[in-house]
Amino acid sequence: MNEKVLHVLEYDKIIDELTKHATSEPGRKLCKELLPSSDKREIDRNLKKTDAAISRIFKKGSVSFGSNRDLTGYLRALKIESSLDAAQLLNIASFLDNVGRVKAYGRNDKEEDVRDVLSDFFDGLEPLTPVATEIRRCIISEEEIASDASPALRSIRRDIQITGDRIHEQLVKMVNGSLRTYLQEAVITMRGDRYCIPVKAEYKNQVNGIVHDQSSTGSTLFIEPAVVVEMNNKIRELVAKEKAEIEVILSNLSAEVGSYLTALSDNSKIMTELDFVFAKAQLALEQNATIPVFNENRYFNIIKGRHPLLDKKKAVPIDVYAGKEFDMIIITGPNTGGKTVTLKTVGLLTLMGQAGLAIPAGDRSELAVFKEVYADIGDEQSIEQSLSTFSSHMTNTVHILENADEDSLCLFDELGAGTDPTEGAALAISILNNLHERGIRTMATTHYSELKVYALTTEGIQNASCEFDVESLRPTYRLLIGVPGKSNAFAISKRLGLSQDIIDAAGEQISQENRKFEDLLTDLETSRITIENERLEIENYKKEIEKLKEELTKKQDKLDESRERILREANEEARQMLQEAKDTVDEMIRTVRKAEAGIPMRDLEEARQSLNKKISDKNQKLQMKNKKDSAPRKTLKPSQIKLGDSVRIISMGLKGTISSKPDKDGNLMVQCGIMKSRANINDLELIKEENGKEQMKKFYGNHKMDLSKASHIKTEINLIGLNSQDAIAELDKYLDSAYVSHLPSVRVVHGKGSGILRQAVHNHLKSAPYVKSFKLGEFGEGDSGVTIVTFIK
Repeated sequence: MNEKVLHVLEYDKIIDELTKHATSEPGRKLCKELLPSSDKREIDRNLKKTDAAISRIFKKGSVSFGSNRDLTGYLRALKIESSLDAAQLLNIASFLDNVGRVKAYGRNDKEEDVRDVLSDFFDGLEPLTPVATEIRRCIISEEEIASDASPALRSIRRDIQITGDRIHEQLVKMVNGSLRTYLQEAVITMRGDRYCIPVKAEYKNQVNGIVHDQSSTGSTLFIEPAVVVEMNNKIRELVAKEKAEIEVILSNLSAEVGSYLTALSDNSKIMTELDFVFAKAQLALEQNATIPVFNENRYFNIIKGRHPLLDKKKAVPIDVYAGKEFDMIIITGPNTGGKTVTLKTVGLLTLMGQAGLAIPAGDRSELAVFKEVYADIGDEQSIEQSLSTFSSHMTNTVHILENADEDSLCLFDELGAGTDPTEGAALAISILNNLHERGIRTMATTHYSELKVYALTTEGIQNASCEFDVESLRPTYRLLIGVPGKSNAFAISKRLGLSQDIIDAAGEQISQENRKFEDLLTDLETSRITIENERLEIENYKKEIEKLKEELTKKQDKLDESRERILREANEEARQMLQEAKDTVDEMIRTVRKAEAGIPMRDLEEARQSLNKKISDKNQKLQMKNKKDSAPRKTLKPSQIKLGDSVRIISMGLKGTISSKPDKDGNLMVQCGIMKSRANINDLELIKEENGKEQMKKFYGNHKMDLSKASHIKTEINLIGLNSQDAIAELDKYLDSAYVSHLPSVRVVHGKGSGILRQAVHNHLKSAPYVKSFKLGEFGEGDSGVTIVTFIK
């Protein structure tokens, strides 16, 4: 496809919009490189991918490919067995975590879910979870390697700690003891990587050691006492060993990652392709677009098509078709009536469809596969080349005539304009006739009446017009195929206040034939509007009748359902009444028989009263039931509840605590044990508040807990590298396991960064029922990069 038409039809702006929806850099790069195809099989395959992605978004929501990155440099280094640094390995881990999430998104939730063209892509992803887990186990952050990364590193760091403690112990004795009077301050400081003490310059000979530095005034010397020199040397040796061991750890991790080069490469390609496909799907949803049907018969039928760069709420949809009864459309009508937009819409939707994009048009819209699209649209005047508007347009037209064939779509805006009207009209008819004889699909806009007559008298060419409301002097932007358009110059001038004498004089300048033709067009337009109004009125009547019919059907169904229910309840009530009457008669017969056997009248009276009591009790129960059924339940108001309140979800029979404020629709989140449930405020009732310990007791019950796994639960969880949503999910599961394992407290490593992850962790801990307290780590515990959590006992 020629690059000029991509710019003229604003295809490049569509690509810019598409690129915004990709979530990774490789995906955005693929979007920017997207070009229309002329291979129908490739077009159909790409459209099926877009359609499948749209369906998945409707079912499961969107998916992010944000951790996808270009791994070319990483893979090249691993291929030659080079080591990656900590940051690069963490990037690999984040990428693999993203692969795992995307693969989980791609799984079918139910057995009956049908596979689609994207299923093989999702199946081809390999998350390599053990590799990502090992990287995160060994690397805490870009600057920190975990002590548990290897036994040797743990041993070295323990020796560094022990040696450092000995140095501190020795120097503290000296600072607080014999050397106190020789010091500027009773502190221990570092110069380079050596532990020193600040000695007054006049006492330098009183302290045996090595001078490493002095203050700017020269009054203080920083001396390393001789007694700690050897220990400082030992620390330097241990630090060198630590660095070497870290290199070994990174090398081993790189070697492990390098053993999966093929899987990493395939993952990268698949993730990039999926990001690209889902970007096309997101663009389709934004534009309210549908998947077009392509044919190889050079026929297109765009139903309710909209230009994708116009506001979809304001753009007037058009129906346009060509390629069967006629292969050329000549659009006439006044300026600003939408003629140029119609040309651009047809051309741009064709390019989008051939690029595998959904188009903003009605369902089952058809497009033809064109090898080339040519367009001469807009002001092409070139000052640099000394070309007038007419010359520039004619240069483009010559190029199109030389290169176009029957597999091309040609679009001309104001063909023949910019020169003498008589000559311009003759040239335009000749150009269009040449294209028509060659069977080339063509659309052209014009003001020339001669072209309207040419279209009316030539088989295979159809007139069309953009409707214009003379009364309001505004275009309606509706495309009417089969109806030539009026320029409406006289009518518009009259509405704007031009003298009738001038208008009449202008009319006399028009030939008799042209006046008759324009009058005929006026009559045709009037008749068309009348017929259109009548058709719309009939359509409205039909809709109203259908609506009434539907309402009547619903009412009849309701009546039938009510009748069946009433009959069913009446039969049940009758059966119950007969049973009770039978029981009463049976008891009375037994009583009479007893009377015949000589039972005193007093006993018979007691039996009668007993029966009356039964009937009275039955009536009382029915009355209570009716009252209970009719009593309305009081609904809660947002002002009556607050975070942490204990409530019962009535429809689910669950108890929990409120963990979020209700939104405008009354929806909020309720923490029910380890599960969060979404509920509406109308489905809640307040219950007596319980403390966190009582809630956990009710949640876990009195059953004996299985603590066999307690020894395997770590006292620390590392959330660095995860986004807030995934981090909270991991933290929630870990806290549950840690609590039931009777751990008194745990460490949550979230790093410092921008503080977003730390804030998310703290917000979650506030609502956890079994958390007694939490605080940031102190110096030596991880500082603000770590939160210490204490559980309720």
